[in-house]
Amino acid sequence: MAEGTTTRDKSPTDDTYLNRRTLRRGSAGWLLLTGLGVAYVVSGDFSGWNIGLSKGGFGGLAIATLLMGAMYACLVFALAELSAILPTAGGGYGFARRALGTWGGFLTGTAILIEYILAPAAICIFIGDYVESLKLFGLESGWPVYLACFVIFIGIHLWGVGEALRFSLVVTAIAVAALLIFAVGALTDFSAGGLDDIPVDKDAFGSGSWLPFGLLGIWAAFPFGMWFFLGVEGVPLAAEEAKDPVRSMPRALAISMGILALLAVVTFIASTGARGSNAIQEAGNPLVVALQGSGDPTPLSRFVNYAGLAGLVASFFSLIYAGSRQLFALSRAGYLPRFLSLTSRRKSPYLGLLIPGAIGFALAAGTGNGARMLNIAVFGATISYALMALSHIVLRRREPELPRPYRTPGGMVTSSVAFILALSALVATFLVDKDAAFIALGVYAVALAYFAIYSRHHLVAKAPEEEFAALAAAEAELERD
Repeated sequence: MAEGTTTRDKSPTDDTYLNRRTLRRGSAGWLLLTGLGVAYVVSGDFSGWNIGLSKGGFGGLAIATLLMGAMYACLVFALAELSAILPTAGGGYGFARRALGTWGGFLTGTAILIEYILAPAAICIFIGDYVESLKLFGLESGWPVYLACFVIFIGIHLWGVGEALRFSLVVTAIAVAALLIFAVGALTDFSAGGLDDIPVDKDAFGSGSWLPFGLLGIWAAFPFGMWFFLGVEGVPLAAEEAKDPVRSMPRALAISMGILALLAVVTFIASTGARGSNAIQEAGNPLVVALQGSGDPTPLSRFVNYAGLAGLVASFFSLIYAGSRQLFALSRAGYLPRFLSLTSRRKSPYLGLLIPGAIGFALAAGTGNGARMLNIAVFGATISYALMALSHIVLRRREPELPRPYRTPGGMVTSSVAFILALSALVATFLVDKDAAFIALGVYAVALAYFAIYSRHHLVAKAPEEEFAALAAAEAELERD
């Protein structure tokens, strides 16, 4: 849709409107941003990825992880450039708004919001399972545990972003240290013969010991290869609260991606080599199984079990942050009801924290199906990746003279690789859980109906993302004249 066909509401553009919707600037340096990037993802190293072994075997999951790692690396380089150009809380939505117009911005923002509302609800269920398995406080997994998670961790976020990110950094550091200690312990029992011990499906095309489910198994394993990196793209959502975002954002994204790639390699190889791919392919706690098998717990397996809980907490905590900032940005610009972007005296978007938290708690308590919710989140994520990569390509072609303090290595070739792999991952989600994919499409349809009928006619002209777009349109008009 052309820019001129979208109506902007002129009423809420005074300083009071934006003053009531400001975040605490300069609260996060590159270290806290790096910790945020790793925190989004680290729980995926402790569980979930191993189910990809049941889809593609060791070889299939290894290739899928390599391809998905390449997708995330290319995407992160593109986002580093975009976040230096447009350092706003909108993140991917803001980039797409500039490149693809209001419809593209809303499509991207909604996909990101699906990811960051559903993923914490799923991880909350996994936290409950860990609490029960560890017999902590005699609690059983259920709504009291879920409620405690949301209340405690949303409370920390309401306290302030600096305090929240420092808490996240500490918990994430514990989880990362535990993964490295696990790898050292597991590698002492490494056996190459266990890597390809999953029985071969001889009817599958191209099947063999390394690809027991054939070539199609590689594609089916894509969503599980993503679990080693899923969420790192959320770092730009902290741009408005970062110190010197033009420099710190690209640095944090690159370091986060490097750490996650290292953790993916050592976790994958150590787990499968210690106990065999067949033994851990459907384990709820693959790292513990890799260390102790069916035997009694060891001191190291107990430590890793507790560290797994720390990893889940780190991801849960940081994903709540990401969801609140995406909701804040969409609401401030009028894409969603404006009251959701109000901030407190401590500059926290309190309704942007409380309302997604209430939705997440209701989903966790009402369904108890964490795997289904994660699959819906992955579906939303792949749509957003394709649109963010496309935004980079469009801006490179349409606005080549735009000042770029950081430039993506490889330029449009890099973002084109991310775009193609993101579309491939999107199709792969239908191979894993068709119901989850169609549920996500249903949510999308409802959101788009709201945008088409109401919110696109009531956008806020002075919201940062809208001002960037208006400035670009004005410059283009001057060039035509």
